[in-house]
Amino acid sequence: MQIPIFKTMKKVPGGLMVIPLFIGIAINTCFPYVLDIGGFTTELFKKGAQPLIGLLLCCMGSQICIKSSKLSVAKGGVYVISKFVVGFIIAIAVGKIWGREGVFGITPMVLMSAFSSINIGLYASLTDQFGDKDDVAAGALIALTGGAFFTMVALGTSGLADIPILSMIAVIVPVIVGFILGNLDNDMRKFLGSGQNLLIPFYAFSLGANMKFSDIIKAGFSGVVISIAVVIITGFIGYFLSGIFGPKKAVGASIGNTAGNQLATPLAIVAADSTLEPYLVLATAQIGTAIIITSILCPLLVRYLDKNNRKIEKVF
Repeated sequence: MQIPIFKTMKKVPGGLMVIPLFIGIAINTCFPYVLDIGGFTTELFKKGAQPLIGLLLCCMGSQICIKSSKLSVAKGGVYVISKFVVGFIIAIAVGKIWGREGVFGITPMVLMSAFSSINIGLYASLTDQFGDKDDVAAGALIALTGGAFFTMVALGTSGLADIPILSMIAVIVPVIVGFILGNLDNDMRKFLGSGQNLLIPFYAFSLGANMKFSDIIKAGFSGVVISIAVVIITGFIGYFLSGIFGPKKAVGASIGNTAGNQLATPLAIVAADSTLEPYLVLATAQIGTAIIITSILCPLLVRYLDKNNRKIEKVF
């Protein structure tokens, strides 16, 4: 008897990440010690998030091709910079006014993580449907927003966290290694690229296995607020910035979301600055909420803008 597990997960927005994440949370909530039996079980399913995400970043780095067209590089660069700048301004403003504790339980760490990243899987699917080949190719640069690097840079330079320079470098080394391998050998690029989807469910489960549903409930209102803000602010900024390259395109709004691997960012930040550990659980829950909600709202925004553009085109 065959059960369509993979196809079912693919039908859910961000299902490869969201479903294993919730299964991990459910197990840790109901049977908190079942994964603590030691050996490979604990190392993979309970403690495996960081090495798995490191490997995922290596795979993502391999997909950045130096032979990409100038237009796709320009588009990717504009979107990446805009997300970083928006996240930096909002996070640092909150940090300077309310401190590293943030406001209403929303810390600068969470704001930077949520605003500065782009869900590369969601971006790829939306550009495939609403964009052109240059929009799709821009995803190679956009993949760089995944991970903790930008958040570390923002918090470290602003003084809101004590982030050693080596910790920042350590975050991007896997990306650099993947980039080198992928550009030296096309077969390596294909090989590493095929590993991306494989790793997502495993690191998502491992992250969930360190959370409980009570954490998600605590993040409820603040997580929803962050999600709506990310979609509206960065989504419309991306839409208007797409006008730099011609008529404004709805696909520009596909940057209005939060990357799935940002779930590990609070963990990486705390590993670099242990004084932020009190905010770890709530921050992870808030980002998890943002990932899920933005993966639902962002496609709706892109679809709405696309329909609106088509109506305008018919009028003129």
